[in-house]
Amino acid sequence: MPLPAGPKESPWIQLFQWIGDPLGYLHKSVNNYGDLFTARFGARTFVMASNPKDLEVMLTASEMSAPGEVNDIVRPLLGDNSVILLGGDRHKQRRKLLMPPFHGERMRNYGETIANIADKTTYSWSQNTAFLARDLMQDITLDVILQVVFGLNEGTRLEELKRRLVDRIEMTSANPFGAIFLFLRFLQKDWGPWSPWGRIMQKQRHMDEAIYDLIRDRRTHFDSDRVDILNLLLSTRDENGEGLSDTELRDELITLLFAGHETTATALAWALYWIHQCPDVRQKLLAELDGLGENPDPMEIFRLPYLTAVAQESLRIGSPAMLTFPRVVERPVELGGQTLEPGTVVLGCVYLTHQRQDLYPEPHLFKPERFLERQFSPYEFIPFGGGSRRCIGLALANYEMKLVLATILSRWELEIAEQDPVVPQRRGVLLAPKGGIAMRVKGERSRSASVPTPV
Repeated sequence: MPLPAGPKESPWIQLFQWIGDPLGYLHKSVNNYGDLFTARFGARTFVMASNPKDLEVMLTASEMSAPGEVNDIVRPLLGDNSVILLGGDRHKQRRKLLMPPFHGERMRNYGETIANIADKTTYSWSQNTAFLARDLMQDITLDVILQVVFGLNEGTRLEELKRRLVDRIEMTSANPFGAIFLFLRFLQKDWGPWSPWGRIMQKQRHMDEAIYDLIRDRRTHFDSDRVDILNLLLSTRDENGEGLSDTELRDELITLLFAGHETTATALAWALYWIHQCPDVRQKLLAELDGLGENPDPMEIFRLPYLTAVAQESLRIGSPAMLTFPRVVERPVELGGQTLEPGTVVLGCVYLTHQRQDLYPEPHLFKPERFLERQFSPYEFIPFGGGSRRCIGLALANYEMKLVLATILSRWELEIAEQDPVVPQRRGVLLAPKGGIAMRVKGERSRSASVPTPV
């Protein structure tokens, strides 16, 4: 059975198009071949789907599986024991261990931490302070991860680990072509610190040293009263009474870092950009925030409907993740009117789904109201993926986005310093705003200035 039609260029040309201009590649492909098309990236072949009906089949049908080994593009970074790379029963068991810290009362405990970090990061601002929105949000989200996940609040250990983490992240994410080392395995040769991959691995070893040192210290001085996620992982046991090894802990900590830091920072940067591109959105949002009064409870902020819609629209229009994790056809299954044979690898295209005119009229416009006017299904709005591979930290990410935006916007008057529209470009395996979004502080905000005058 033939695969769906797709671009005719050679697989290696398609791969370099995908690395250098992923959105151009996606738009051209969907315009020429429709919702279901075959992409050939070097030695790998994928069927890409973006119709919600196809995504529902892909994410729920028993004929398809979600084996961890097909995610091996991230193996060099995350390690063999990451939940992302596990499959079958091991994957289910690991998710069961990792899920509790991201739900219930523990989430409430993180609220004050998140707001304090956002406030502390921007505390020294003054009029005309210039900053890049993505750098700002990366500082905030990294500190959130280090406190909430790693349990580091201050001191030299926090600063050293932060420096090593950033050094490693920038090696493959600083520019669109940094990802080439992840896509081309033959470049992954460590010939010492003078070779490109050797330098990447050297940075990774430095990062790992700091993480393993932290794990050993926390095992030696275990404190059951701590509420950070590392502490919970250290104390958790499976049905056989076994805990996680140091290597497993390292891999899951790195997974939580990269899944919850880069993506959330990017989504927050886009949110800050669009809120200040659309004065009506900003005015409505500030009026809603001001309606809570002084020092609102974090859960009150989290439940605000317009703030929620703004966060959702930011995740839609600036989806950090372009694709879902792959699925593999185990038994013949119909997708988009075509039968796919066993062994076919299918990717859901988050970006194209979020750009569908039939779902999101005028998809290039920032319109939070669309999320107040209708409820989108898990196959129409999928910023965190879906099915058994849905992002574990989505609750924390949503909570963090709302509290960070509320904290900064309630205190500061900001403006965009960019002359031209900001466009997305590849950053590692994700999308991010090109140039980082230059912004400027106009000054501290007077709360009363944003409250509409009664008519």
